[in-house]
Amino acid sequence: MMMDDHTAEYWARQVRIGAAMAAVVTAIGGIRVATAWAQADRWWLVPVVIAVLCQAAIFWLPWARIVRSERNRHLLTAWWFGEMPVMVLFGWVDPEGWMLYVPAVVLLLITAAALFSPRFVIGLGVMSVGGYALLLPMRAGTHLGTTFVLTAMMGCVVGLTAIYAKSRRSLDNRRRAAEQRAETMLAASADAVLAIGPDRLIRYATSSVSQMLGLEPQALVGKRLSTLLPTDRVEPAQQFFADLMAQPIGQSLRVESRLAGPDGEWVYVDVLATNWISDPDIEAVVISLRDIGTRRALEEKLQLQAYTDSLTGMPNRALFRLRLAEAVTGPDRPVTVLLLDLDDFKLVNDNLGHSAGDELLTTIAGRLRRHVRPSDVLARLGGDEFAILMRDLEPGDAAALAERLVRTIREPIRLGSRDITCSLSIGIATSTADDRSGDQLLGNADLAMYAAKRAGRNGYAVFDPTMTISVLEEAQLRIDLEHGLEHQEFAVLYQPVVDMQTQRVTSVEALVRWNHPRDGLLGPYHFIAAAEANGLIVPLGGWVLREACAQLARWRAESPAAAGLKVNVNLSARQFQYAGLVDDVAAALDDAGLDPASLTLEITESMLMEDIATAKQTLHALRELGVRLAIDDFGTGYSSLSYLKQLPVDVIKIDKTFVDDVDTDADDVALVDAVAGLGQALKMQTVAEGIETDAQWATLRRLGIDHGQGYLFGKPADPEQIRAMLNGVSTISA
Repeated sequence: MMMDDHTAEYWARQVRIGAAMAAVVTAIGGIRVATAWAQADRWWLVPVVIAVLCQAAIFWLPWARIVRSERNRHLLTAWWFGEMPVMVLFGWVDPEGWMLYVPAVVLLLITAAALFSPRFVIGLGVMSVGGYALLLPMRAGTHLGTTFVLTAMMGCVVGLTAIYAKSRRSLDNRRRAAEQRAETMLAASADAVLAIGPDRLIRYATSSVSQMLGLEPQALVGKRLSTLLPTDRVEPAQQFFADLMAQPIGQSLRVESRLAGPDGEWVYVDVLATNWISDPDIEAVVISLRDIGTRRALEEKLQLQAYTDSLTGMPNRALFRLRLAEAVTGPDRPVTVLLLDLDDFKLVNDNLGHSAGDELLTTIAGRLRRHVRPSDVLARLGGDEFAILMRDLEPGDAAALAERLVRTIREPIRLGSRDITCSLSIGIATSTADDRSGDQLLGNADLAMYAAKRAGRNGYAVFDPTMTISVLEEAQLRIDLEHGLEHQEFAVLYQPVVDMQTQRVTSVEALVRWNHPRDGLLGPYHFIAAAEANGLIVPLGGWVLREACAQLARWRAESPAAAGLKVNVNLSARQFQYAGLVDDVAAALDDAGLDPASLTLEITESMLMEDIATAKQTLHALRELGVRLAIDDFGTGYSSLSYLKQLPVDVIKIDKTFVDDVDTDADDVALVDAVAGLGQALKMQTVAEGIETDAQWATLRRLGIDHGQGYLFGKPADPEQIRAMLNGVSTISA
């Protein structure tokens, strides 16, 4: 068995005691030779002196190392046994040697009991008792009884030393068992324990250190802990030890650090150090090391999740706000924020599904990354909103970047079997000397972004303080619109459309109005643009569509004069792009019980030309449904005759701007005449809007316009007025 340090030190101490006693006893024997022996025999002093010197010399040998060898320990037993016959011989030769024999043997037995087993002590004692029994009658001249008594007493001494040896051996076994249990428990623990002396050298290490650091415990003993630390941690570690030494005995300090592990990797550990330097039984700092690598990895993963957008891998809103706060309060000013929002992203989700929306966002994120610097912070704030934090920008750089971003996002993106074209609205805000809040700067960028959306989208705007008022007004308008939709504050009025020859009412155009609780009845120019900008136009337009179809069904049920009446409903740009438009139209017709030909949907030229390919798909889907289609405000856009020929359009509505002077302006007459001819050539009906005078009516009728609409024939009216008009008068006189 391997001898531990404690046992080796004990053996070394006892061997030195035994060597010292042997030297003293031998020296006493030398004195006896010099004083009591005959002159002729005093030459024995020479070997006696040599023996004393040798025994004194072996006192200084490195016994703590020597006794670790089992072979050397067996040689020590030979030394003890070898001294017994020498003492018997001295007791026989010296006249009074038998008296010196007893104390010398007792010392020999005591030192043997301190080291060896009870069996060895008994064997040595039997030899000593035998020698004593020989010396007493032969040299001391004692009779048999005295010899027996003295020998028995000597036997008692032997027995006592054997009992002492057994007790010591039992205590040693119990100590070793306790130490083994402690070692086993420490080895079973994932924590590694080190004992470091006042000299900062490692005195002890548990076996767990091999699993943690890849080093055997004995390889660490005698080394400095600093050899395991990274260079940047040495000085803090020294300060940590200094602080620990200043603590009272038994007090602890805790810190996290890194140690050199196997294969050159760093092992992150939790260090719990307790000051036991002043404890005489320990005289060391006891350090418990716990591997926290798994915990750190989990913390880093959780932190990554907390600060990273899972879809794009970009920083999320939380991390962006943190970096923004640091930038605004830091020395690197000014700071510029670009807030980016995709226009009409909801339509992609509604039309193609959320997985396609996620794919679109991922593609957009990749494009944005190509245009930012490594030092910039590009983050996804949520949904379709992104933000860029930038420093050290020259004047105009942010605007130039915004222009590049708008262009790159406009490039078509392939999603499945379709090419999607997106647009981007960007708000730009730069910090000033008065800005001390990242939230304020982000809010300014948000105001600028909404200004870009109000300006028509697909562009950017730079923050101006005057934006605050307009945005607050818009925000209040949005709240009012949402409240109006929820509480049914909107109403539909209907304007007649008549046959230009007979003045018979052939259809009505549904026009939405808002019964505002504070401002009264509001026309569409007060709220349609706002509803379009904030996305409320889709639910509002859907409500108008359902209400108009239901009202036409009620008129037909109430009056035979409404049997052939049709209803026209305007579609906004967002409605036209809405993926559920065809389904909404079909549902409105089914709920009202109307045939699809009773409904005419009006779309402006600009809506058609914005994305002609998508417009064609939508128009053909509506045509397959059976509804009629009209181009509203014809002549104000940029439509191409080739495109017009491809579109399944039934009606062309001539804008009021060309009707106002049609009775006096030759150019307007020529234009209206051309449109009338175009309608006849393409088999499309024509409707003139905004007719207010008899002269206009007469001119348009002469030019061959099919239908007319305007104040001359009737202003927008409520359903009861239209019903009365249908029942009372079938035609309207000029």
